[in-house]
Amino acid sequence: MDPDSLYYDSIDLLKKLIETPSLSRDEAAAADLLEQYMKAQGLIVFRSGNNCWAVASGFKNERPTILLNSHIDTVKPVSGWNKDPFFPTEEDEKIYGLGSNDAGACLVSLLHVFIALNSTEQSYNLIFLASCEEEVSGPGGIESVLPLLPPISFGLIGEPTNMQPAIAEKGLVVLDCVVHGKSGHAARDEGENAIYKALPVIDWFKNYRFPNESPWLGKVKMSVTMIEAGTQHNVVPDCCKFTVDVRTNECYSNPEVVEIIRNGCNCEVKARSFRLNSSSVALDHPVVKRTIMSGKEPFGSPTLSDQALMPFPTLKMGPGLSARSHTADEFIEKSEIREAIEVYFKLFNGLNL
Repeated sequence: MDPDSLYYDSIDLLKKLIETPSLSRDEAAAADLLEQYMKAQGLIVFRSGNNCWAVASGFKNERPTILLNSHIDTVKPVSGWNKDPFFPTEEDEKIYGLGSNDAGACLVSLLHVFIALNSTEQSYNLIFLASCEEEVSGPGGIESVLPLLPPISFGLIGEPTNMQPAIAEKGLVVLDCVVHGKSGHAARDEGENAIYKALPVIDWFKNYRFPNESPWLGKVKMSVTMIEAGTQHNVVPDCCKFTVDVRTNECYSNPEVVEIIRNGCNCEVKARSFRLNSSSVALDHPVVKRTIMSGKEPFGSPTLSDQALMPFPTLKMGPGLSARSHTADEFIEKSEIREAIEVYFKLFNGLNL
C-alpha cells in the first residue's frame, strides 16, 4: 500500500463529490461520478439505481464476505453557511463542503482502501458499496441492494465516529399519535378540548422509563417532536395529533417497544415502520478485537445509519465527528482522512474471520 497515493487520490475524489450535489433521492450525478471513477481504477462495477458496488478479485464462495459501505447522499444545506456548500474550500488543513464529513470522507477512504486490498491476497471476499438514500432511510438505498449481493458475514459502515468503533447503534420508531375530544364554541363551556386531553399523554411520553437499559446504548428515549390541533381560534379542537421520535436499544424489538407504549399511554398509536432496528456486535468479534488492540475505544451510538437495515454483524467507524454532520460550514480535517486510510488498511489486511 502506498498511503500517500491513496491519501491524495481520496482528497481529489472528495473534492469532486462536494462539487456534485447529491441530495437524498437525487444522487444520480454522484453515482455517475463514482461509477466512472471506479471503472477507471480497473474495477468491475455493478449498479442498481444510484447504488454502485465492486467485488474484489479472487471471489470464492467458501470464504466469508466483508462489506465496506458508506453513502453518497447528503441532507439539504442548512441556513447559516458562510461558504459555498457545493465548493470544496480548503482552509487550515480542512476541507469545507456539504457531505465532506457526512459521509464523503468515509466513502473515499473506504473506496481507496478497497482498491489497495483488491491487489492483495486475503482469506475473505471483499465488497465495496456506495449506497444512496441513507439520510432518508429510503427503499431505493442499501435495502434494495443487499438481496443482489452474496451472503455477507460482516459489514464496516463508514460514518463519522472519530475513528472510534461504534459496536452498538440505537434503532428508530416514529409514532403518529392521536387524542380525540369533542368540538364546541370556545366562548361557551362546551366540548372536550383535545389539546387539554393530550397534555397528560404527552407528559407520559416525557416521563415514562423503560425498565431495561443497555450497557452501551442506555435507555430507550422518547421525544414528542411535532404537534397539530385546531382549525381556528374560536373552535374547541376535537383532535390533537402529535409525533413521537423513539430511539430503541437492543433490549427490546421495535414491536415490543410499541406494544409497551400502547399499553401505557391513553391515545391512538400508529408506528410508521418497524424496520429500523437497534444493532450491536459482540466485543469478541475478530474485527472488534482488532480495533481494541489498536487502541480504539468501543462505544454505543445514539444516531441511526444503514446498520439498522443489515441482518448481519456490523461495526460503524469512520473519520470525522458526528457533531459536524448536518451543520453549516461542515468540514473534514485532511489528517482525519489520512488516519482513516491507515487504520482501515491495518484493520482488514491479514484479517481472519
